[in-house]
Amino acid sequence: MTKMIFINLPVRDLQAATNFYLAIGGTLNPQFSNDQASSIMFSDSIGVMLLTHQHYGQFTTRQIGDARRDSQMLIALTAGSKDEVNATIEKGVAAGGRADPNPAQDLGFMFNRHIEDPDGNVWEFLWMNPAAMQ
Repeated sequence: MTKMIFINLPVRDLQAATNFYLAIGGTLNPQFSNDQASSIMFSDSIGVMLLTHQHYGQFTTRQIGDARRDSQMLIALTAGSKDEVNATIEKGVAAGGRADPNPAQDLGFMFNRHIEDPDGNVWEFLWMNPAAMQ
């Protein structure tokens, strides 16, 4: 069985969050989406579940943290090129995200930038030169 990863995120505004994640390259899986959740797939094995606070609260007794105030995690996805990294960040900004909450890094063999989603979750998009990893 192929392993899959689903990142479950509480969101304040489901439509705004859905628009952001579609803009940065995800696709909506309508089978697991409704008025309380959006299933966004980045590949056959990587998915993000956007859940309204009320719906998210059904899965935990813990208080929902404020990702705008506290760093809870950094999630990274690879891109095919530096240009793709930059284009993804630009699309995310146009959909309500905030570019570069952390400084960009260009190490020659690796390039990365970050974007904050409308709820404050930080995503890193990175490109690595496969030849440099040999």
